[in-house]
Amino acid sequence: MKNPNIEVVLFDLGSTLIYFDGHLPDVMADAYQSLAASLLEDGYTLNKDVFLSEFLSRLEAYHSERESELIEYSTEQVLRIVLQRQGLKAVTQEHLRPHLARFYTVTQACWKVEHDTHTTLQALKESGYRLGIISNAGDDWDVQTLIDKAAIRPFFDYISTSAAAGIRKPHPKIFQMAFDALSIRPDQAVMVGDTLGADILGSKNLGTPNVWITRRVNRSTLQTLEERIKPDRIITALSELPAVLEIWPA
Repeated sequence: MKNPNIEVVLFDLGSTLIYFDGHLPDVMADAYQSLAASLLEDGYTLNKDVFLSEFLSRLEAYHSERESELIEYSTEQVLRIVLQRQGLKAVTQEHLRPHLARFYTVTQACWKVEHDTHTTLQALKESGYRLGIISNAGDDWDVQTLIDKAAIRPFFDYISTSAAAGIRKPHPKIFQMAFDALSIRPDQAVMVGDTLGADILGSKNLGTPNVWITRRVNRSTLQTLEERIKPDRIITALSELPAVLEIWPA
């Protein structure tokens, strides 16, 4: 049964609806090698080791910077800067997309759908909720591909990524964009995600109810953060969500 006080349920994507099934350092190493191989095969004149060293260094720096500024530096932006610094000036997004696709194809193979994702989304839609996704990610194409790979796009009325928006959760603007697009007030939505600092804090700052899903969370490392950021509800699996929403705010 739909809760009359809730119009929209917004979801994070990674570790909420899908999960990464692989050893991340090894998978990323393979992805970087695939990117370099793709560029070299296409005739880019690069020293592979120098290129990879600078690319990884700049990615790390931008990832650290984006967490403090909440500005999304896309992988494509970082790659273009690195190539331009190596003398390749006329590099466009169209030039880089096939090579980034090679990069992300490696990581995409490791993303799996949670066993209760489809049944939960179906139950929510049948109850009358509208659904949306707000995902922090360095590449919009990657997220859109993962959504299609998971076969969940038909459930959603709204999909947004930080790569497309240029800002990251918990910045209020990325949430407000969703509220405006769906013509709702912040208090008419519920945000569901696994990250306290992005999903829960971001929604709380706008007065949006929130649900923290902890299935993929190592809570032993988050004690200090948990003391500071209090989610409205905590669930361990998506299948618990419809019942939680039905009785909200009891």
